Amino acid sequence: MILVQGWIRLRDVAEVERLRAAATAMVKATAAEPGCLDYAFAQDLGEPATLRLTERWADEAALAAHFATPHMAAFNAAIAGAAVVAASVKAYAGDEVRTLIER
Repeated sequence: MILVQGWIRLRDVAEVERLRAAATAMVKATAAEPGCLDYAFAQDLGEPATLRLTERWADEAALAAHFATPHMAAFNAAIAGAAVVAASVKAYAGDEVRTLIER
């Protein structure tokens, strides 16, 4: 399994709102991809101009295929036009899973 965690810090909350439609379309299209186990953007409660990204992929091949999709290209174009202050997105490989909270 491949885990992807990251954040994108934007100039202000108005930039988050400007990207909302592109991010929503990205989540919807990506969730339908083979090998996508989870894909989400969230607005950080403590830093509202920061988007958090969480992804889980079945394997490296599924993640590589995701990078080649038209919706990835569309989102990259949207983010390229945004006022990004800083960003960090990292992938982690691992199959060990422990449940910490479940209801």
